[in-house]
Amino acid sequence: MSSSLQIQRLGQVAVTVRDVPRAVAFYRDALELPLLFQAGNMAFFAVGGLRLLLSVPEKPEFDHPASTLYYTVPDIHAAYELLLERGVEFRGKPHPVGKLGSAETWMAFCSDPDGNLLAIMSEVPLE
Repeated sequence: MSSSLQIQRLGQVAVTVRDVPRAVAFYRDALELPLLFQAGNMAFFAVGGLRLLLSVPEKPEFDHPASTLYYTVPDIHAAYELLLERGVEFRGKPHPVGKLGSAETWMAFCSDPDGNLLAIMSEVPLE
């Protein structure tokens, strides 16, 4: 038996929402995440091998915004424009946040209908 834990990847992230149908519409329709299934006050989405759980808080101590989730997109400018067309309100335009080798990391931040902060991000090759 191994003495190390050997965690291999993050399997699921939970995001607190107040209205599951409204949240499902945002994550499924605006962000185009594949809905895996819904059960009671929970909805599960697939995000590149990770499961995203949207749920109503079970107890008051769980009723708080989630950590910031960063969704990688191939073209941040195209994704930004598409999300604007879908009514997503951003806190600013896509902008570079740092260089990583031969690319710049670009981000743009917005919130879901429950105020949970999220971002789209892209690695833009340096010219």
